[in-house]
Amino acid sequence: MSLSAVRTSVFRTARLQTVAKMSIAARFKHTLPELAYPYNALEPAISEEIMKIHHTKHHNTYVTNLNAAEEKLEAAVKSNDVASQIALQAALKFNGGGHLNHTLFWENLAPASQGGGKPPTGALADAINQQWGNVDNFIQKFNAALAGIQGSGWGWLIKDKETGKLAIITTPNQDPVVGNQVPLIGIDTWEHAYYLQYQNNKVEYYKQIWSVINWQAAEKRFSA
Repeated sequence: MSLSAVRTSVFRTARLQTVAKMSIAARFKHTLPELAYPYNALEPAISEEIMKIHHTKHHNTYVTNLNAAEEKLEAAVKSNDVASQIALQAALKFNGGGHLNHTLFWENLAPASQGGGKPPTGALADAINQQWGNVDNFIQKFNAALAGIQGSGWGWLIKDKETGKLAIITTPNQDPVVGNQVPLIGIDTWEHAYYLQYQNNKVEYYKQIWSVINWQAAEKRFSA
């Protein structure tokens, strides 16, 4: 499933009060997206063990919990249980964000044989060069932002929909990028993304992951 399809599905939950008469049987079920490469394809940057656990355990848990939360929300809407609807918002945000973020994360990555690590080109490269001077400077600034995250979270390269300008931002926990910001690249800083391989040396993980970043996917989002 594409990231755009996942995002559209997740954001449906914000409109459930206006579609309370729809059949629960017709509700969309989120599923774990398949990867476009084998679990060992990103080695040595990211180990096969980490990829397999990250995808089949962590991401899958977000999918399972998001489906459960949406089922509870639909039931609460149908019964006009406003208190329960409010109580479910945290679970929807956390698990919906986890699903969105990881779906984009897998698309962000590619083995060298599929262009992973190949520098950006075209309009995105021009925008990066204009903003940061060159790609190396951008990566240095991005990694500094990652290192500044306290606890768990994500680092993002985003495009402002209104101005078209790029920016580096971070979000805590599983908070997704929404609103007028388009996520182009997201890097997971949760320990489950690196600890089995890099242990407490997360700075090395930040350095190595750029060798498998799929800039072609980012270019498509930038130009969309």
